Amino acid sequence: MTLLEIILCIFIPPVAVFMRKGAGKDLFINLVLWILLLGVGGVIHAFWLLSRKE
Repeated sequence: MTLLEIILCIFIPPVAVFMRKGAGKDLFINLVLWILLLGVGGVIHAFWLLSRKE
């Protein structure tokens, strides 16, 4: 995870997810969490998603 991705995870999680995973189910899930949980859910999901080893 780069410094740019960490900063984006904190401030704009959907952009960080889009940069790593593209437009797909992960981005949709992150957008929903970000909107419904006032940002906190999106931040947690983005950090979890970007820190996973694939």
